[in-house]
Amino acid sequence: MKREIKFSLVFRDMWQSAGKYVPRVDQLVRVAPAIIEMGCFDRVETNGGGFEQVNLLFGENPNKAVRDWTKPFNKAGIQTHMLDRALNGLRMSPVPDDVRQLFYKVKKAQGTDIARTFCGLNDIRNIAPSIKYAKAAGMISQCALSITHSPIHTVEYYTKMALELIELGADEICIKDMAGIGRPYSLGQIVKNIKEKHPEIVIQYHSHASPGFNVASILKVCNAGCDYIDVGMEPLSWGTGHADLLTVQAMLKDAGYKVPEINMEAYMKVCSIVQEFMDDFLGLYISPKNRLMNSLLIGPGLPGGMMGSLMTDLEKNLETINKSKAKNNQPLLTQDQLLIKLFDEVAYVWPRVGYPPLVTPFSQYVKNLALMNVMQMEKGKARWSMIADDIWDMILGRAGRLPGPLAPEIIEKAKVEGREFFDGDPQSNYPDSLDKYRKLMNEKQWETGEDDEELFEYAMHPAQYEAYRSGKAKVEFVADVAQRKAAKEDAAKPAAKETAPAVIGLPTTSQILTVDVNGEPYRVTVAFGETAATPAASTTLTAPAPISIAGGAGQEVLSPLEGKFFLVKNASDTPLKVGDVVKEGDVLCYVEAMKTYNAVRAEFGGTVTAILANTGDGVSEDDVLMTIQ
Repeated sequence: MKREIKFSLVFRDMWQSAGKYVPRVDQLVRVAPAIIEMGCFDRVETNGGGFEQVNLLFGENPNKAVRDWTKPFNKAGIQTHMLDRALNGLRMSPVPDDVRQLFYKVKKAQGTDIARTFCGLNDIRNIAPSIKYAKAAGMISQCALSITHSPIHTVEYYTKMALELIELGADEICIKDMAGIGRPYSLGQIVKNIKEKHPEIVIQYHSHASPGFNVASILKVCNAGCDYIDVGMEPLSWGTGHADLLTVQAMLKDAGYKVPEINMEAYMKVCSIVQEFMDDFLGLYISPKNRLMNSLLIGPGLPGGMMGSLMTDLEKNLETINKSKAKNNQPLLTQDQLLIKLFDEVAYVWPRVGYPPLVTPFSQYVKNLALMNVMQMEKGKARWSMIADDIWDMILGRAGRLPGPLAPEIIEKAKVEGREFFDGDPQSNYPDSLDKYRKLMNEKQWETGEDDEELFEYAMHPAQYEAYRSGKAKVEFVADVAQRKAAKEDAAKPAAKETAPAVIGLPTTSQILTVDVNGEPYRVTVAFGETAATPAASTTLTAPAPISIAGGAGQEVLSPLEGKFFLVKNASDTPLKVGDVVKEGDVLCYVEAMKTYNAVRAEFGGTVTAILANTGDGVSEDDVLMTIQ
């Protein structure tokens, strides 16, 4: 009999790869015992991604979610692992060193055993501190190779990287095939090379099914010596997700490997519970297209975890583009047409910005840059006319060293805008900040939490944490769910009329919901649109009162895209206020869209006479954000 192969259920990533959100904490706690009852998992993924969980978990505290989620697995002797973006921690942008150190202490205290650390640029300088911090906190340090396919990313490239990480103290290596575009033969060679040098090192393979390589890749890496395989399960396997447990187990059993047996009654129970969660509200954020495998993804190489949210985001992007086209009497685009244009533009952009591995956050940066190019060009504007600050940090080297050279057109644009390239230690660009956030929490009379976990969340995700504490996040999410449910039911009305004698009419006028946030009632007005194709909804929060805004005259500053309005990126920054004097080129505010903050700069100087949006408010393209005179 051949070696034993163990399985890890990537429950969190199953959801992220299918759609946009993960279950509430009460749902997580409910499904955990059934997962354990399946009897076939040695590991389970507990958390990852950003603090979008404030919305994702229905306004619940993610610290409580992680503690409650890990507890049953800890008790059952099943190891838990989390995702760690190295320099970026749990967010899309770089994190100060002291916040990174606290990250591991907090997550270990919450019950997480393994830190799966990856750098989206495969820059070992960004990963090295994580190895040290994870081990100091008592965690297993599992370092990931972010797999992509390019002239630069060869078997030799990844073998060298793995051996350097082991030399730095990594306990395990993860082959992170986040887009599923790793070629089976090459992946097998990488694993073989690592095992020949370090047979004692545990190797875990993570892949997505999207373009169709990953079942063959799983067999190849197992033949080469891989120890753990990440798997998904129905109804969230395949498509942009992961290979299903049943397929992987049957394949490896036939190949002679020792694999765990599956309690099929429990398997069906988990499937049923997951489907309930989808029917509740999570399915509202899952595109049917994400259930499909698509060989077109071989080209752009976009990761499964990002494709889940991409299809949801494209709805808004498409609406923005078509508004502009309608104004100019041009033919409207379909979502499929937009997707193909996006894929083509990713193929154009990616080599020109240095071949960053397409994994968070750099997959989003490349995708966002490509999408911005498409949107601007569809409106008759120039390519590269809108590049977010975080994307510039990647281009300039402030987030790490790019694997390949930049195109001359990008270098020239940086020079024209007076931007400087950086080749030092990326961490040096982001000074310690815990003391600032501790002071802010004291001023707001907020507890720093058990094991300083609330301090960690605030320092890691300032704007989102404030939206969570104020209740704004939950109010907006409840309203969005209500809107989507109404739109879905409205779309089904014609079919329902054919099969049912009577149908209860859906609201066509504003409806008032009462949302409980930390024991305090909030009244939310939700306005529903007339059709499912163009749902329009607005939410009005009647308590607490919105921030008062001073009025004034002057030239208007318009939002360059749809997203959320923020005056600052970090809570410790000083926001612009009415009466401030600005000059041309100054950053006035930000519009957060597609997980990046896009700076809105002054096109003219003067005095700010009005700020017309509150922090966290949703804004549309061409909305007036402020006036300057």
